[in-house]
Amino acid sequence: MTFDIDTTAPVLVTGATGYVAGWLVQALLDAGATVHAAVRDPDDAAKVKHLVDMAADAPGDIRFFRADLLAPGSYGAAMEGCGVVFHTASPFSTSVKDPQTELIDPAVNGTRNVLEQANQTGSVTRVVLTSSCAAIYTDAKDCAAAPGGRLSEEVWNTTASLDYQPYSYSKTLAERAAWEIARAQDRWRLVVVNPSLVMGPAMHDKPTSESVNILRQAGDGTFRIGAPRLGIGMVDVRDLAQAHVAAGFVEGAEGRHIISAHDTDILELVLQLRERFGAEYPLPKRALPKAMMWLMAPFVGLDRRFVAANVNVAFRSDNSKAVRALGLSYRPMRETMEDMFAQMVAAGAFDR
Repeated sequence: MTFDIDTTAPVLVTGATGYVAGWLVQALLDAGATVHAAVRDPDDAAKVKHLVDMAADAPGDIRFFRADLLAPGSYGAAMEGCGVVFHTASPFSTSVKDPQTELIDPAVNGTRNVLEQANQTGSVTRVVLTSSCAAIYTDAKDCAAAPGGRLSEEVWNTTASLDYQPYSYSKTLAERAAWEIARAQDRWRLVVVNPSLVMGPAMHDKPTSESVNILRQAGDGTFRIGAPRLGIGMVDVRDLAQAHVAAGFVEGAEGRHIISAHDTDILELVLQLRERFGAEYPLPKRALPKAMMWLMAPFVGLDRRFVAANVNVAFRSDNSKAVRALGLSYRPMRETMEDMFAQMVAAGAFDR
């Protein structure tokens, strides 16, 4: 699918130093857009260097703005004059001490702050929200309960809570808040992307994400005796960036979009690395037994409910809407995994 990226007005990217945002900013700059990059500290030269370097080699331009997810009105200057707003900023962690303050408040209040600012900024015509498949389901077992046995955009997460899978709960509450605000007005359109687990190389040297943690455990020997067949979906970060661009500029884009290339599991992902990297790194060869995981769960910070509902349970999703409406095509799983692992090797992630 071909579509025009409107470069007559700047575009805003919140959380511009993030993993997904880096590739999105690159795509927008390559198209000649002026990107308003909202970041926590624009004076942190190390944090924004990769974005500055991108702009130096691209036809587009970048401007940095200080913004705080929890500060109402802090996106006003960054949003001024923008036509499309890409709201990617949101915490992503499955291990927190205080879910309310570390996950729920930033996700929900941050989304409210950005969208309420859109209501006050007359130039905005579209907001693209980075939600998650976590707003659609909590556990892989939920897939079987969905219509036709596959997750679709019509399905909402109803099983996560503050006490169980609070990250998924935060994404659900944030997306529901976004739709509530969007439906109360008729000047700008909300388009949502719902990615599954995001993998692939980062645009900067020190990425932090749950996907990096998975590959670190694969390469450092944590999975030596086996990796779990934990059912998940996966998408390459570069393909996800293209989905964002399409969501922002395809004329008829609307509603939610599952962005997921492969129905897979953790073992299958890391097995993609064995041919190229297996001789040098202690990559797993087999599945970790579910019974062993269930017994070990409390000692490694896992909930036994999570093990029961996800390990050896297939993930199934219907990604056809995004492929059709946004014109997406997806990279092979092996390409994604090898590119990401090679970058981590080059960065010294496994040096002893």
